[in-house]
Amino acid sequence: MSKRGYAASEKLLTGLIGAPIAHSASPAMHERAAEALGLRGHYQLIEVAGADAAGLRMMLEGVRRLGFAGVNVTYPYKEAVVPLLDELAPGAAAMGAAAMGAVNTVVVRDGRLIGHNTDTTGFARAVAPLLAPSGNAVAVIGTGGVGKAIAFALASLKVSGLRIFDSETARAEKLASLLARHGGATVAKSVEDALDGATGLVNGTPVGMLPNRGMPVPATLLHEKMWVADAVYSPLITPLLAAAQAKGARIMTGRELAIYQAADAFELFTGLAPSTEVMGEAFDEVMAARSAAYHAA
Repeated sequence: MSKRGYAASEKLLTGLIGAPIAHSASPAMHERAAEALGLRGHYQLIEVAGADAAGLRMMLEGVRRLGFAGVNVTYPYKEAVVPLLDELAPGAAAMGAAAMGAVNTVVVRDGRLIGHNTDTTGFARAVAPLLAPSGNAVAVIGTGGVGKAIAFALASLKVSGLRIFDSETARAEKLASLLARHGGATVAKSVEDALDGATGLVNGTPVGMLPNRGMPVPATLLHEKMWVADAVYSPLITPLLAAAQAKGARIMTGRELAIYQAADAFELFTGLAPSTEVMGEAFDEVMAARSAAYHAA
């Protein structure tokens, strides 16, 4: 698949389909990245709640015909859009979109809609520095959209002992069956079971996202010899990460996943590698403004 090249000052139209998405940091990250590369970028939020297949098809047809380079897709449509696309990218099909049955990025190429999953590639980039050369036993809590992408990312990194837990056991078992051809995963019976001997923990649930202040696992299960990552980025230091820090564990906030998945999507849209530093600065500004608004309320 050839990459599209963009000339300086050329207009770049991208966007996000999902609901609710008014809080998204994606417009700031993508538009700032485009500006740094000399492009006139506009990132359009396409918020439509409760769309059925026909409604999604209409939105995607608009993306195809109105000059979009592509769009990101978020909750609740990551799985629903898959059968409406023309194809899934070969890389995504090998370890991502096709295997998971979910996409978060749709690229328009020669009038065709091509699905990718940069949640998977973005998390793989973010978590790689935390993994030991061998002996990684990682627990993933939550097997919904983001948890599923995280599990596939860890499988792509050849994690030797992947354990997954979800309060809905059937959902965890379904993910384990999808991972069977990619190194496999063990379905844990409890969070305690998942964390027994684990060197890493990833929260793939929304627990801890403001205004929720809960924790997906008890603090007593955390220790200094493990690393802990959280997909939640509002707040950046979730109760889970604060507890992990107090135990002396290494942590990774949701910031890294947010930035790297956006950077991978931008490169797919344009063929140009954006500055993750620029995207990070834009993300930080959005988060600072959101935090100030939250504490002022």
